Amino acid sequence: MARYSLKLFGRLLLTLGVVSTAVFFLIRLTPGGPAVAVLGQDASPDAVARLNEKLGLTDPLLTQYWNFLTQLVRGSLGESLTNGLPVSGTILSVLPHTLELAVAGLIIGKLGGITLGIVEAVWKDRSPDIVGRVMSLVGLSFPSFFVAVLLVLFIALPLGLPTNGVAPFTEIGSNLQRILLPALAMGIVSTAYTSRVTRSLMVEIIGENHVRTARAKGVREGRVLVRHVLQPGSLPLVPIAGISFITLVGDAVLIETVFARPGLGSLMVNAMQARDYTTVQGCIIVVTTVIVLVNAAVDAFYHVLDPRTKTA
Repeated sequence: MARYSLKLFGRLLLTLGVVSTAVFFLIRLTPGGPAVAVLGQDASPDAVARLNEKLGLTDPLLTQYWNFLTQLVRGSLGESLTNGLPVSGTILSVLPHTLELAVAGLIIGKLGGITLGIVEAVWKDRSPDIVGRVMSLVGLSFPSFFVAVLLVLFIALPLGLPTNGVAPFTEIGSNLQRILLPALAMGIVSTAYTSRVTRSLMVEIIGENHVRTARAKGVREGRVLVRHVLQPGSLPLVPIAGISFITLVGDAVLIETVFARPGLGSLMVNAMQARDYTTVQGCIIVVTTVIVLVNAAVDAFYHVLDPRTKTA
């Protein structure tokens, strides 16, 4: 286990190192450099030179890269070009709202998708299965931001539900009101995907010999479903949940914009519009870190649950 943990930690550091290095060099490869990207093509040479000096872009490239890495190790992502505030502090103030939204969407997607997939598998090729598959196909046909717009137009506005902002975590009722529709918009697509995967897994397991043997012995159908179908079928859903969470973090960029929620997505969009490259760079690094950590957690969890991976 210790060897596996070290291997996983090394892979995590390598991935973060490659991504942060790529972000560093790609930003500096923009036409005219970051200063021109911030100030615009019509900026005077003096203004560009002053901003280059302020950002440390007049130093040799290797020196810039070393300073960038040492800042990252200290947990610093630089200062915003629009307000001068530390980027790391700004990101930490909105990151909980994005993670909360992604977790809520994940819960809706997994509960709805697994339930729907089980119903489809049990009633294979009958009315519930056909209706469920049609619903899944419809759910996969619409992107989450389009679903969000529909929810605002046909549910939020007619019912007078809040369509923007967030509430403190301590105000549970108000917080639920403001997160319900954004999470539902993300969860509907996740439900459709999860139901298709769950149905395929359950149908395959239901057709296996040990399930037929249990039924032949007279074991109750509910016990057969729980013990012989759901238990072995739940393990492959662990990495699916990790992939879904990563996808939902990406979806939050658009969903937060539709619902005007302060989060990592809206922060990144606003920073791109303001040409605040240090904030954009920080957001990309933080999103990548979240993705890598989730992947590492899923790998570790799967390694613990599945004994076969320990001997692989």
